[in-house]
Amino acid sequence: MSATRPPGDPIILWGRLNSHNVKKVAWALVEMELHFVRHDIGGTFGYTPEYLAMNPNRLVPTIEDGSLVLWESNAILRYLADAHAPSFRSQDVAIRADGDKWMDWQFQFADAQRDAFLGCVRQGKDRTDPAVAASGQSAAAMMALLDAELALRSWLSGDRFGIADIPMGVYAHTYFSIDIARPSLPHLSDWYARLKERPGYAEQVMIPLT
Repeated sequence: MSATRPPGDPIILWGRLNSHNVKKVAWALVEMELHFVRHDIGGTFGYTPEYLAMNPNRLVPTIEDGSLVLWESNAILRYLADAHAPSFRSQDVAIRADGDKWMDWQFQFADAQRDAFLGCVRQGKDRTDPAVAASGQSAAAMMALLDAELALRSWLSGDRFGIADIPMGVYAHTYFSIDIARPSLPHLSDWYARLKERPGYAEQVMIPLT
């Protein structure tokens, strides 16, 4: 338990749940069985001056854990595991670093998939749109790299589920939900199927994309 948070006080999560980065943190909090309260902010909810004083980037999420205010989703994931749930992060530094690599690789994947996501979810397009098709191809090529990794081990975190699975786990749901061409990637599909069996994933991630 973090020394910064009085016993019984919830962690406060700021951010709208249809944000990929907010989903990461909300899912992690459920997996770690940590008491939290989430407040909608960002997107159509806008930003208050009080929020911008905590996070001047005009982005979500931000958490408050007692006196600690923290933004950047992957930094939040690492903090939550280190402070509250060490079993979600390998104590082997090599395994942990390998997981960190895939956590940060997720931002490259987000860039690749962005046009397909925006086109299909926000603009009413489908795979016939050139920008959607090109983005879908880029995302599929990157997912092939992830599939090759998952052929070697069951989880990106090592021999069991952990925080390294969360960033790409969130983006995998979008990848499998939008109207793009997807090659057969059996190890990726198996990993995604196992994620869908987790109650926190169904509750916090598998929600409408809009």
